[in-house]
Amino acid sequence: MRDKVAIIIGAGPAGLSAAYNFLTKTEDILPVIFEELDCVGGISRTVHYNGNGIDLGGHRLFSKNQEILDFWEEILPLQGKPPIDDKILGRKITVSQNGPDPDETDRVMLKRKRVSRIYYLRKFFDYPISLKASTILNMGIGRTFLAGVSYIKSCFVKREEKSLEDFMINRFGLVLYRMFFEKYTQKVWGLHPRDISKEWGEQRIRGLSLSKAVINAILSPLKLISNKQKETSLIEEFFYPKYGCGQLWDYMADEIRRMGGEIHLNCRVKSFDFDGERIKSVSVLENGEDKTYSGEYYISSMPIKDLVSGLGEIVPADVAKIAEELPYRDYMLVGLYCNKINLKNNTKIPTINNICPDCWIYIQENDVTLGRLQIMNNWSPYLVKDFRDKVFISLEYFCTEGDLMWNKSDKDMIEFGISELEKLNIIKMEDVLDSVRVKVKKAYPAYFGAYKDFDIVKDYISKISNLYCIGRNGQHKYNNMDHSMLSGIEAVNVIKNGSAKDVLWAVNTEKEYHETASRD
Repeated sequence: MRDKVAIIIGAGPAGLSAAYNFLTKTEDILPVIFEELDCVGGISRTVHYNGNGIDLGGHRLFSKNQEILDFWEEILPLQGKPPIDDKILGRKITVSQNGPDPDETDRVMLKRKRVSRIYYLRKFFDYPISLKASTILNMGIGRTFLAGVSYIKSCFVKREEKSLEDFMINRFGLVLYRMFFEKYTQKVWGLHPRDISKEWGEQRIRGLSLSKAVINAILSPLKLISNKQKETSLIEEFFYPKYGCGQLWDYMADEIRRMGGEIHLNCRVKSFDFDGERIKSVSVLENGEDKTYSGEYYISSMPIKDLVSGLGEIVPADVAKIAEELPYRDYMLVGLYCNKINLKNNTKIPTINNICPDCWIYIQENDVTLGRLQIMNNWSPYLVKDFRDKVFISLEYFCTEGDLMWNKSDKDMIEFGISELEKLNIIKMEDVLDSVRVKVKKAYPAYFGAYKDFDIVKDYISKISNLYCIGRNGQHKYNNMDHSMLSGIEAVNVIKNGSAKDVLWAVNTEKEYHETASRD
């Protein structure tokens, strides 16, 4: 009998994973999820508009954690036959022996080829940057020589790592850093890398360097290195749901409801009844009506800034001030359904209509504010209404709520995005058939400003006996999707076993998580 209640705030990967594991791993705890939006998935959801699907930032399903891999396949079985574009083109890709056919069922996970490149000097460069003949030709002999000398120097003369700038220069050298990292990082975060904590690099590109990229380029064609031995940024294949990343969370939500869990959508958490040691109840605005719910456990993936504010005046002033000033970066995308794009396929990878094969492209050009460009056809052909003749692309912009870009009307922002692509000669205005704009608040917890004092906040909320913080915003940590899921799973384990909460904050910090593999 489930006579205890676990209140879960947020129906993203972390919150859903926690709810699912409460239902499958315990017999006495009922998960009740409160989600502010009208859908599940958080920033890993897929937006469908007029027959086309677009991810909020593409999410490759890849993990070095076996439990997560098994979890995904439990929800969505791996394809047993190639998807339609691979069939048309005769592209070879591994399949599961007894898996479903993507053309006969929707509940299926595809295996896709990862291609991501940098667009710089109006040319394509490998991402991560590699020392190939094409790279040298694109950069020119002079730039290549200077980059090589700079990189060699960085191998022997190390900077003290006080900032993200130091972290990157130590791994790539000053010249490559200035070409491929400095300006792009400013686009993403709105600050120079010298003003950002090195912890961002430790979270996202911990083991990546130019030398590892070169080793990967040499050994991969010889089949001497597997996906699970590579740094995450170097993987060549990934799993992906037929209808976008959000499909995974929709099915997981269905399973949670089927097993008796509750998911309340359009339900914003406002405040908590908190006595300084425990949370007694939570006040929510549910479909316009104020309600109160209580439980034994509270699992939060809401932004820590909002969590601490909701705890009320009992919170010490220094903790409240740091939490209030924690920085975030907001995000928006512009989706464009087009007759064609002008980026030609200069690779050996066959594609429909010979479009470039990239899942996403990092736009390094300094004369536009566009950060990344996704080509949804290459994520899954089933996301595009007419993938044989049309192209659905996503323009990703990084901004701050309330700034000039954020406050643009949908029409103005779409026109602005199109004008930037015209400047890059990627599309023409007359080829755009349909468009949509999507805004996302607090998409990226940031590592600057008040973050330097974040441990004070973390130590305080960790002492609240029945509160467990999970997920990207719940821990103010730039987690990958699998890390967020793992934090939700670990929260259930901590509650079930009565163990210490430290393991929650250790997710995505253990070195062996990044560098070992349990399945080849």
